[in-house]
Amino acid sequence: MVGVEYGAARRWAVVAVLAAVVGGIGFSVEPAAPSGATGPLIPGLFTEPVVPGAPIRIAYGPEADTFGDLYLPAGGPLTGSAGRCPVVVLVHGGGWAQYRDLSQFAEQARQLTESGVAVWNIEYRRVNGAGGWPVTLTDADAAIGALATVVQQRAGGRLDLGRVHLAGHSAGGQLAAWAAGRRTSGADGPQVLHIRSVTLMASVLDLDYAVGHGNDGFARKLLGGLPAEVPDHYRYASPIANLPVGVHITAIHGDNDRVVAAEQSRRYIDAARGAGDRTELRILPGTGHTEFTDPNSAAWAVTREAILTQVGESA
Repeated sequence: MVGVEYGAARRWAVVAVLAAVVGGIGFSVEPAAPSGATGPLIPGLFTEPVVPGAPIRIAYGPEADTFGDLYLPAGGPLTGSAGRCPVVVLVHGGGWAQYRDLSQFAEQARQLTESGVAVWNIEYRRVNGAGGWPVTLTDADAAIGALATVVQQRAGGRLDLGRVHLAGHSAGGQLAAWAAGRRTSGADGPQVLHIRSVTLMASVLDLDYAVGHGNDGFARKLLGGLPAEVPDHYRYASPIANLPVGVHITAIHGDNDRVVAAEQSRRYIDAARGAGDRTELRILPGTGHTEFTDPNSAAWAVTREAILTQVGESA
């Protein structure tokens, strides 16, 4: 991958021409930000061979930890229109902290591809590393946006960007729900990607509530202080204050979760339903917090079914 640095005017002129050309052959393009995001803009210039279960590692930014693993299906019943695949974005959790990484969802990604979907399992800069406020959030959003540029290119144009589904666990659920809210509410302008659903596993969805009713150390480290100290950070980052629009939301939580209270999911679903979103809440008896990271667990089986149900309904 070769990054070329243009002056602002020339860059946008070139992007406009490329977008027109690509539009003529049936692909959509999301231009790089004017601040200088690098990477290929035109999907479909080359095609990676599909090796079942083997991911393609793709950088969506120049910094360490700004990459993801793309898993492409060899084929299946949920293959999208014109041979393109719907996409599931997986966002791992771990308290937004450096000690957890995207390997947490590697096997889950492989399982999903067996049903004919593509999976973009993302990494992001994290607390105690190069992340924190606001980098962790903006990295997650940039990784999702990269589906329309460098990821689509490396996929050889195989991705159906009209059928994008987000799923996250714990802190990753906060990032997935927050990004869905930003990208569907109009806050970030017109979107190339169409986010159809968000599936949230034991997620932190009300950051103010997390500080007052749980282990607030994680949220404080992410946002740089308490709500009274950095209220704007909490308003910006809390999913319950940035609800998606026109997205089906499924929240799945164990009633034995001692890390993130199930009340987080209840409050978020109540707020989303009140705002007019289609919602579903599943409370799993006897389930704790970490079971969702086990690809052989009943909790993941329920989650997988919920994701694939939404994928099927978006056809």
